[in-house]
Amino acid sequence: MAIALTRAAQPHHQAPHPTLASAVARTSGLAFVLALLAGLCGLQALALLRAPAAWLPSAISVHLKPGDSVTLGQQELAAPQTDRNHLSLHRDADGSWMLRNLSASRQVIVQRDGEEQRLGSMPLDGLLHFQIDGAVFDVRSADASHVVFTRDGQEWRYDGATLYRDGHAQANCPESRLASKALSAWNRIAPMPLTIARPLSFGGNLYCDNRLGLDQVTPGAATVSRINGRLQLSAANPDGDRAAVLLGATDLRKQEATLQGVNAIMVGHTRFQLSASGDQLTLQPSRHIKLYSEPELKLPEQISWQWQQRALWSGHASAVWIALGVSIVALIVSLLANLGSSALLAATSMLAAGVIALISQRAGMAPSAACSLLLGAGALAMWLMLPGRLTLATGAGVVLLAVGLLAQLELGLGAPESSWLRYYQKSAAMLAIGSGLGGLLRLWAQYQAARSAHLQQRLIEWLLAALAAIALAALAAQVLWGDETGVFDLQPVELAKLALTALTAHCLALRFNWHNGPQRLADHGTRWLQLIAPALLFLALLGLALVQVDDFSPLILLLVWSTGMGLAYALAARNRILAAVLFSGAGMAIAAIVYLRLVGTDDLIRWGFYADRFLVWLNPAEHPHTGQQLLLGARAIGEGGWLGADHWLGLRALGQSAGNVVQIPAVQDDFAASFFLNRHGLLSGLLLWAVQAAFLIGVVLTAWQAYRNGASARNFRQAWLGRFRYFALCGGGAFVLGHFLLSWGTNLAIFPIMGQPMSFLSAGGSHLLFFLCPLLTFSAISSEGV
Repeated sequence: MAIALTRAAQPHHQAPHPTLASAVARTSGLAFVLALLAGLCGLQALALLRAPAAWLPSAISVHLKPGDSVTLGQQELAAPQTDRNHLSLHRDADGSWMLRNLSASRQVIVQRDGEEQRLGSMPLDGLLHFQIDGAVFDVRSADASHVVFTRDGQEWRYDGATLYRDGHAQANCPESRLASKALSAWNRIAPMPLTIARPLSFGGNLYCDNRLGLDQVTPGAATVSRINGRLQLSAANPDGDRAAVLLGATDLRKQEATLQGVNAIMVGHTRFQLSASGDQLTLQPSRHIKLYSEPELKLPEQISWQWQQRALWSGHASAVWIALGVSIVALIVSLLANLGSSALLAATSMLAAGVIALISQRAGMAPSAACSLLLGAGALAMWLMLPGRLTLATGAGVVLLAVGLLAQLELGLGAPESSWLRYYQKSAAMLAIGSGLGGLLRLWAQYQAARSAHLQQRLIEWLLAALAAIALAALAAQVLWGDETGVFDLQPVELAKLALTALTAHCLALRFNWHNGPQRLADHGTRWLQLIAPALLFLALLGLALVQVDDFSPLILLLVWSTGMGLAYALAARNRILAAVLFSGAGMAIAAIVYLRLVGTDDLIRWGFYADRFLVWLNPAEHPHTGQQLLLGARAIGEGGWLGADHWLGLRALGQSAGNVVQIPAVQDDFAASFFLNRHGLLSGLLLWAVQAAFLIGVVLTAWQAYRNGASARNFRQAWLGRFRYFALCGGGAFVLGHFLLSWGTNLAIFPIMGQPMSFLSAGGSHLLFFLCPLLTFSAISSEGV
């Protein structure tokens, strides 16, 4: 059945004839947002046009005769994340190619027939002995999951998570934090598949936790850990002197690997495809390749490069162009002919284009920057062109998304490395997916409203339960198989924030109508959900922050969210005491920040709560390594001044080199604001703050209108729906406010360094897809009252 929709589609309970003044205001607002969007997309196109030519090697050829050798490093490999002398290549008397890792701090991974081998590592299964400096260990048994070895009459057993000494787990180390203690306790009681991998470390004088002390050996000189499903012994990279790690006559520090049957190697973050023919070995680099302004470089006589120019306008994934073209044509037809079926086709095609672009990028065949530009522009236009009202939240959100894409494109074009454009390309693909899914949901909601149909309360509760279960499973996957950067290239915490907000909104909405709905407990469906699931998600997020991330910024983010939800409840319930308590708490937090700036460092050391971060924050100059991020960020902001580093609000620098700003750690994420202020100046920063404030105000206005609709409703479902939308939008806005506060506070040194991206501006793909796009979609649906 075709879905017949019109741009003026309104819910049945709203006035069918808007006044002329409101129609003019809406038209003027749409024209203003479209003009801003066209200007920002035009700046992206101008940046692409002005980008200077950049060159990189498409193939690196090494010519060696039997018995010869050559050293390869950062210059010869065009790999930025490598050492000056990183690899040793040589051919033995038989002509076989041999590879050795010379770096003391960076790994080299050899890929052969689908399996990976880390140079400097060796599986323990099948070994009888191993030696670390003068300490010799006898291996009693070893397989993929356990190893048992002895020394000096003591038996040690390690299962990839916990080290046992004579059958007993060791005590926690004196300096262990709560997170480490919690992990140790969990690993001792959990079944093997649910344990969290933790390496066994050799060296030092302490026998504690997963440390096996060895006299006169630097702590961390060698490790045993799970690598690709097997326990492997590795020569580690301690801060002190490196120790010999011997397997028979083989020293893992000097381990060599034959390149026979090897398909690729990973050096630093750069991947090289290998092919050998006689005296020539060809390496084809991909990902993280250094860019050069001219195709000319002095190299050793055994090495030659084949140059290629960076392509910004042509690339792979022609299917993206097809899907994008269909989406744009269908969107235009929908606007001109007012056909709902065309809008449905436009949203579906946009979703397909985003999925194809993302898959192509993951497969190493990313679409061109020009394709990503059109993909992002089409996705932004879809937010504005679909049937429905244009609200302040939607308009400001689209402008913020366009600003974020512009900043990421400038960073990608200005960095001296090929991989930086991937942030822009990934954000454009994620935005297209979010826009397509959001458009389909908006069209479905309008179709349901036109039919006066709605979901049953029981089904809604089961959907919320499913969302909570998926979020908890994703968090568990990150703890088990991921790290603080996420799992499977995604951040489950963003989905958990969405689920937490939705479940809490459902609880609070029912709180106001607990006695007006079904009276029997069984008729409430999954009533346990309203009481237990939000608390479980909240505790799961706290546990992830303390155990996996070992960072306090998620705690601050949850505190801001809790305060926002509490204030929303206080306003809805007209509880002045609760509101006063929350405002007092916020004032005390501000006073605490000022106090920390004034107290001495001795007090912070005595407290022991993340003292290192607070000390760096108070005096980064005395901590040249850990304080580098703050110092570089402050320098970048200072160089930008009011009008940007080019004194033209960044217009003259469009597409040009980003300079030293790219040296700021995590400049694409946590310190994206520093790059923006350096590039475009504090004046542009003030305008950005105004748009961010407009977005938050728009979300609050939409939430308040939803609450009023719920308060005036005459049945249980409409009352619940209005209050659910009110609390969900307040919770979503509180999370966005928390991201704004933490990111600006970190970049401006108001707070210690906190690893939270700035919503809309930073290159956070998961944050964009799993949180911002659903928030924008829900806000648009709520404003239409469907």
